[in-house]
Amino acid sequence: MTVTEVVIPQSAPDRPGALNGVLGVPEGQGPFPAVVVVHEAFGVDAAMRDHVERLVGLGYLVLMPDLFSRGGARRRLVATFRALRAGHGPAFDDIEAARAHLLARPDARGTVGVIGFCMGGGFALLLAGQGGYGAASVNYGMLPADLDDVLDGACPLVGSFGGRDRSLKGAAARLDAALTARGIEHDVVEYPEAGHGFLNAMPAGPRLMRVVMGPVMGMGPRPVDTADAWLRIDGFFRRELA
Repeated sequence: MTVTEVVIPQSAPDRPGALNGVLGVPEGQGPFPAVVVVHEAFGVDAAMRDHVERLVGLGYLVLMPDLFSRGGARRRLVATFRALRAGHGPAFDDIEAARAHLLARPDARGTVGVIGFCMGGGFALLLAGQGGYGAASVNYGMLPADLDDVLDGACPLVGSFGGRDRSLKGAAARLDAALTARGIEHDVVEYPEAGHGFLNAMPAGPRLMRVVMGPVMGMGPRPVDTADAWLRIDGFFRRELA
């Protein structure tokens, strides 16, 4: 497999600067099922690259746009969360550019999934109902206040949450109930002993933040739960993106 830095073509000519990304291509000739990865609030770090490599190793063509490409991470973080709350904006345009770039590749199968972690999980949830994706994977992503509206017409969704993550208390049950009520194919699991970011095999974010927020969010790896979650994500994507 190959994992490289790329510049993602943009459809909006008025966007200044380049949109960077990380592209992962599996071994073989394809065509491969394609997946857009939406990173956490800490940007394209080692933990997120590890997720890209895992997906590529599983046989997916993967592209992770760097939503903080333009203007510095702090300024872009504010703008990105603003877009997340609004449900539209430059960050969504960047994710769409990544999806379009994957679809244009001859080694893509033609159906794209989206997977997000933390902040990215919130984006993946919103994108599930906006069309264009065959499946979405929401990992400890924030649920919007208008969840019912967001899920209307949503694609199949697999979600993973941690029971020790007090910042998302009850989120898994609420999401599962909303998807069930709409008859949307889904697989949502809350792992009782896992916390926020449990899928990360390595630390993410500043150490001070991990110390301060650790007790609230139950942060830290959970290898057994991580293995089970990835089995579910892979199985779900293989069924829905075939």
